[in-house]
Amino acid sequence: MDKKSRRQHSPEDKVRILRLHLLEHKPISQLCEEEGIHPTLFYQWQKAFFENGAAAFQRSPRTETTRKRDALVEQLQAKLQRKDEVIAEIAEDLIREKKANGAS
Repeated sequence: MDKKSRRQHSPEDKVRILRLHLLEHKPISQLCEEEGIHPTLFYQWQKAFFENGAAAFQRSPRTETTRKRDALVEQLQAKLQRKDEVIAEIAEDLIREKKANGAS
C-alpha cells in the first residue's frame, strides 16, 4: 500500500510559498510541484491569507481579545461571589430555623 502521509505546513511555510508566487511571480504549477502540494491547497491558503490579512494591520489585535476576556472573568467572578453570598444567607437561615425548632 503506497499512501503518502500528509505533510503539515507551518504558517511560515505557507506565507513563504504564497510570497514566491505573489512577489516573485513564480508559477503556481511550478510551486506546487516543488512543494508537493495540490494547486487547490495553494488557492485555499491564498484565500485564507487575503481574508485574514487585515489582522496584520490592526493596532493591537490581542489587546481587544484580552480586554474582552478580562471583562468576562470579572463578570464571572462577581456572579460567583454573589452565589456564595446567597448560599451563605440560605445556610444562616437554615441554621436559625433549626435552632428555633429545637433541632440540633
